[in-house]
Amino acid sequence: MSEIIVRPAKREELARVNELRRQVNDLHVAGRPAHFRPGFNEELQRHVYEQFESEGSDVLVALEGGEVAGFATVQYVHRPEGPYTLPLDYYHVEEFGVDAAHRRRGVATALVDYMKKDARERGFRRIDLDMWTFNEGALAFYEAVGFTTYRRYMEIAL
Repeated sequence: MSEIIVRPAKREELARVNELRRQVNDLHVAGRPAHFRPGFNEELQRHVYEQFESEGSDVLVALEGGEVAGFATVQYVHRPEGPYTLPLDYYHVEEFGVDAAHRRRGVATALVDYMKKDARERGFRRIDLDMWTFNEGALAFYEAVGFTTYRRYMEIAL
């Protein structure tokens, strides 16, 4: 197994990040076809470039053997006090994925370890993410690295 290096992405790596994002999107389309658009449209492809250029977010990559094997897009959220809530600052994982060919080799864990360190250095006291319940593998992984459920969305399909 090669050393895994996690760092902010370089612009020239975003095309590869989009290849991985497409894998994640395809998984979501298969798991929730009435919700997610099939294919990997131009707007979705551009989104990672917007995240890359925004001061309030970053694109992270995990390299294994010099190849981009995983990624995360993260947002630095500063929410003001609201009628129901206190002000809240948190490190939000918007997207997360590991190439199918690189799974079970420590890539995802290395990404989470990097995000924990990065979040602490930025003064955040929590990291959050949301996920779809059909993705049982992701749930098992997130729980294994310390994420806990603090809120649920529920529905009645009609």
